Amino acid sequence: MTKTIDPSTLRTWLHDGGEIALLDVREAGQFGESHLLLATPVPYSQLEVETARLVPRKSARIVVCDDGELGVAQLAGRRLAACGYSDISVLAGGTRAWKAAGFTLFAGVNVPSKLFGELVEHAYHTPRVTAQQLVAMQKEGEDLVIVDGRPFAEYSKMSIPGALCCPNGELPYRILDIVKNPATKIIVNCAGRTRSILGAQTLINFGIPNPVYALENGTQGWFLADLELEHGRARRYPDSIDTGRLPQLQAAARALASRFSVETVSARQVAAWLGDPQRTTYLCDVRTAEEFAAGSLPGAIHAPGGQLIQATDQWIGVRNARIVLFDSDGVRAPSVASWLKQLGCDACVLDPGAGSGLTAPPSIAVHLPRLEAISAAVLAARDTSPRPKLLDLRASMRFRAAHIPGSRWSIRSRLAEDAAGPQMLVLVVDDPETASMAAIDLAEAGHTDIRMLDGGFDAWTSAGLPAEASPATPADDECIDYLFFVHDRHHGNRAAARQYLAWEMNLMSQLDAQERSVFRVSAAS
Repeated sequence: MTKTIDPSTLRTWLHDGGEIALLDVREAGQFGESHLLLATPVPYSQLEVETARLVPRKSARIVVCDDGELGVAQLAGRRLAACGYSDISVLAGGTRAWKAAGFTLFAGVNVPSKLFGELVEHAYHTPRVTAQQLVAMQKEGEDLVIVDGRPFAEYSKMSIPGALCCPNGELPYRILDIVKNPATKIIVNCAGRTRSILGAQTLINFGIPNPVYALENGTQGWFLADLELEHGRARRYPDSIDTGRLPQLQAAARALASRFSVETVSARQVAAWLGDPQRTTYLCDVRTAEEFAAGSLPGAIHAPGGQLIQATDQWIGVRNARIVLFDSDGVRAPSVASWLKQLGCDACVLDPGAGSGLTAPPSIAVHLPRLEAISAAVLAARDTSPRPKLLDLRASMRFRAAHIPGSRWSIRSRLAEDAAGPQMLVLVVDDPETASMAAIDLAEAGHTDIRMLDGGFDAWTSAGLPAEASPATPADDECIDYLFFVHDRHHGNRAAARQYLAWEMNLMSQLDAQERSVFRVSAAS
């Protein structure tokens, strides 16, 4: 049996300075409705694979939680123990017990990073303009440039008219090749608030001479002001920079690192850390996806700088672990590290970065059962009785949009109930690992004939076989993998957009003194 701890003990552990991975193993929709501030979402449907990625040291202290009634936390504890993790506890009573103890629960996603953005704006008094003010500036013909601090995929879906894409992590490195005149006003936007604030303040902290502003409430604020957004645009930063400016940029990066006590470490030091069985060390390449694909340090993870700040819990699962950042220019990694330090992380910069020759140990191997695949043609032709039971384990919204007639949407935590019966089970998934993890639970429930659809739903439709939609099935309350108020804000839902922005702006008011001490936001020179 996995050991349990009470909320007061967990609260002590979260603030004792030691490494700890607090894993909330409910699905994304459940997690987003209510969770602990420092919890990392690791859905049970992806447990083994995601834990191996987020918690790369098997002796790390782990606490698993759910809502206290689902029973998923205990089950996840057993699964992780079977994977070789050795220090696992379950929060007794889950989030319900946490709330009953008088501690705060938070809604939403990437909450520490979102909260951080609000704290930054409050501490630095980051300049901002409203959508209406920006429109007026454009009509007056003011000399300005709008840069969108989100990744290109997000930018291309919707953008402010005239904006070009330059993700926040690239801004200090590339802004002088985008904006030539030091008098030009720079407006940074995102979809809401966090990346607008952090992108603008990044340029200010870096010492850019231009007037810099965050666009208040980003594309959502633009939409709520009844202004038209652009869609499908492809404007983006230049692929290369003027290398003659690099010494100037590197000097500014060194000054920024010094201001926030960011250490520079050697490859020898990092190699020793990576071999330390008592501490967790993440080695993160903060450059673009193209640069990472062209060649990185073996064993490093790709964590684009702007996104690493915006959604730290998507890359870092162990609180108080070492985070070693690197680039190939001496500009981007120090800039990102300056923010991670203020987020309360133990971050440093590897010198000489991508050229150091360092090799990290291989990631944790995840051993999963292999399933026999059945082709779409064979499955479609199978007319024996009883017919195979089709369980679609893709995202609930994808099932709603299109699925195989007669299939049923399910998710790993509900499989035992949905799979009841003696017939063959065929799992429809986007990747084999999802099917293999689900098969662990199905085998434990007594199922012996478990297969997966070869090539998934895409192979089914490519074969010209029929599909159907079900816009209301599964019902909203069954879509535990989907957080409606976060996603619906980008689909013309004004109420969802207003709710999301109000949620972001209200985060600071929910912090107590101990939680506030997690952050190290400082505007001091």
